[in-house]
Amino acid sequence: MLQVIPGTHWVSCPRVLQPVAVGNKTLTDYTHICGRELIAEIRELAEPLQGHRVAHISATAFGGGVSEILYTLVPLMRDVGLDCEWQVIYGREEFFNATKLMHNALQGAPQDLSEEQWAIWRRYGEINARELSDGWDVCLVHDPQPAALCQLVPEKAKGWVWRCHIDLSTPNQDTIAQLLPYIEIYPHSLFHMDNYVPDGMGGEVHVVPPAIDPLTPKNMALSPEDGAFVCGQFGIDVDRPLICQVSRFDPWKDPLGVIDSYRLVKETMPEVQLALVGSMASDDPEGWDFFNATIAHADGDPDIHILNNFNNVGAIEVNAFQSHSDVLIQKSTREGFGLTVSEAIWKGRPFIGGDVGGIPLQIEDGVTGYLVSSVERCAERTLEILRDPELGRSLGRRGKEHVRAHFLTPRYLRDYLKIFNALREA
Repeated sequence: MLQVIPGTHWVSCPRVLQPVAVGNKTLTDYTHICGRELIAEIRELAEPLQGHRVAHISATAFGGGVSEILYTLVPLMRDVGLDCEWQVIYGREEFFNATKLMHNALQGAPQDLSEEQWAIWRRYGEINARELSDGWDVCLVHDPQPAALCQLVPEKAKGWVWRCHIDLSTPNQDTIAQLLPYIEIYPHSLFHMDNYVPDGMGGEVHVVPPAIDPLTPKNMALSPEDGAFVCGQFGIDVDRPLICQVSRFDPWKDPLGVIDSYRLVKETMPEVQLALVGSMASDDPEGWDFFNATIAHADGDPDIHILNNFNNVGAIEVNAFQSHSDVLIQKSTREGFGLTVSEAIWKGRPFIGGDVGGIPLQIEDGVTGYLVSSVERCAERTLEILRDPELGRSLGRRGKEHVRAHFLTPRYLRDYLKIFNALREA
C-alpha cells in the first residue's frame, strides 16, 4: 500500500504494524531468584486476566532498554495467560530524525522540533494509527514516538496505557507543550520517578521503575574462564585492570567524559584499560555520529576499546566485559532510568554512576556503589576501588542484593498486572 504524506516524498507503509517474534519464558524459572511469595502473587493477579489481549507498541525491536525489557516481559505475560503481542511502528529516516530531536528536547535540550518536523511526527502517527489492529483489552504505548495513537484511534482498545522511559524532569517547555495533548488523555501512565511526571497529566499516574531479566544471556552467571576467553577475543588483557561502560553512544551517556576520567586514572595507574560498549539502534540516527566522535576523542589509544553490535558484540560479550571489569561506570549526565546500572550491579562488580535521573534509585552512595557529578570525582572513586579490591567486592555484594530485591523482571510484571486489573475493573 502506498501512502502520500503531503509536503514530503511518497511513503510506502505496511498494512499492519510489524509484529516482533519473541521466545518462550516460564515464570517458574525465576522462583529460586525472586522467591515463592512473589511468584504466587503474580499468579493470583494474572488469574482474572486470562485471555486478555494486550498489545505493546514501540519504535524499534532492537537497541536500547525498551526492546530489552519487552523481549522478556512479553513472553512472561504470555506464560501467565495473557494473549500478548509486541508490535513496532512504521517510520522512515525523516520520522526518526524528528523523534530523536524530540527525545533530546524532552530531556532538556534547547532545540524544539520545527513545524515541519512536528507535522512529520503527526502524519506518521496517523499512518500507524490506521494500521493498528483493533479489539485489544489493553494497548500499552511506549515513549513519545507512537504516543498519538490513543488520541487518534481510542476505539481500538478498551484500555490505554502510556509508558514513558525517559527523563521529563526539566523538558524543553515548547516540546512538552506540543506533546502533552497526546499523552494527558491516557487513562493510565507510567513513569520511572515522581519528578518525571509533567504538569497536566490526566488519568492515573503510576511510578514504576523498570527491571532486568537475570536469566538472559547478558545477565546469567558466566564462568571466569568463559568470560576471560571472550574478553581476549577483543584484545582486552584480563590480567590488567579494566574499566567499562555499557550504553548507547549518546551525548547524555557522556562517553567522552568517561574517556577523560580514564585518562586521569591512567596518570596514576598506567596499566588500566577502558571498554566502551554499546548497541546501535534503528530509532537513533545520531548514534553513528556520536560513535565516530567517541573514536576521535580516544585519539588512537590502544587501551581504549570502543565496540558495538556491528563488531559482533552481543549479549554474551557484554556479560563478559561486565563480569571481568574491575570498575563499571554509567557516567550519564541525564538518564531516564539506566538499566545498565542494575545489569552491571547484578554481576557483583563495583559501580560508579552519574548522580542523575534513575541512577540514584539503584545506588545508595557509598553502600552499593558511588554517585559522581564530575570527571574528576569519577576518576577519584575509580582509583579508590582499584587500590582496594575488598572495597570493590563489598560494594558489589551489597549492590547485587539490592537489585535482587527491587529491580528484577518478576516485580515489574507484577506491577503491570496490577494496572491491567485496575483497567479491567474501571
